[in-house]
Amino acid sequence: MRKPINLQLFAETNITTTKDIDPAISVDYTSRIATNINELRNVLGINQLTPMANGTLIKSYKLTKENAPEQVGEGETIGLTKISRKLAWSKEIALKKYRKVAPAEVIQKVGSQKAINDTDAKLILELQKDIKKDFFTSLGTGTGTVTGTGLQAALAAAWAQLEVRFEDLTVDPVYFISPLDVADYLGGAQVTTQTAFGFQYIEGFLGLGTAFISPALPKGTAYATAKQNLTGAYIPNGGDVASKFGLTYDETGLIGMTHSTVTSNATIETLMLSGVQFWPEYADGVFKVTIKAAAAAGAGA
Repeated sequence: MRKPINLQLFAETNITTTKDIDPAISVDYTSRIATNINELRNVLGINQLTPMANGTLIKSYKLTKENAPEQVGEGETIGLTKISRKLAWSKEIALKKYRKVAPAEVIQKVGSQKAINDTDAKLILELQKDIKKDFFTSLGTGTGTVTGTGLQAALAAAWAQLEVRFEDLTVDPVYFISPLDVADYLGGAQVTTQTAFGFQYIEGFLGLGTAFISPALPKGTAYATAKQNLTGAYIPNGGDVASKFGLTYDETGLIGMTHSTVTSNATIETLMLSGVQFWPEYADGVFKVTIKAAAAAGAGA
């Protein structure tokens, strides 16, 4: 009589599996990133991000008045005013992938906190930079321009243009400014800033709206638009993608992340997927602001 073989006797013990790579690491990071993205979304005035499939075209438009009919007398036919909504630009929203590895030797030398967690934090900073870079690129496609001498005058001129462009709406202006221009204006004065997704911002700046301060902008250049003109989308990282790659994600799927062991080269691998994008819906509702330097006192005297 044959006896059943107990396969457990032949199985190796103390094997480190994917489940042993603390899932709390992925859960913690995805939760924090999603929270930060939603904080930025709220500050920008975007009610919600729209889920889109990878490769979907995101578009920005420009409204153009094609004609200006003359006014007519009593009983005469009123001429039609033609308004066209034309495509300003479009691009595909694409899933961005980030991967890094922590070798066994490094983990043994400095510990998992530095080898895995700290380097994960750096990877997340790169994700933030990419999202902000894409956003500024989209702002750069704005078709409006305005110039002013000094920061306050330049932003005031931009505020006026926004009021004209969005005359039928009660708008919340938002500005994106270089810290060098802010420093020139404020000098040694102290201001209270808040932070969202790596952005510093000031609410009620100069009484004109919310100002985001970013070193990504060169001195002398700023952008102005209305919160009502900003929108956002993301590629969900749940469903089949999450199940096939073992991704941890928040309830919306803004970010997908996983940690796994790779025995062939003795490393711990981090994989992160994201497809978050912010952009202005109307390109003609974005104004590039040129800040001219004020003349030095006594100049030309």
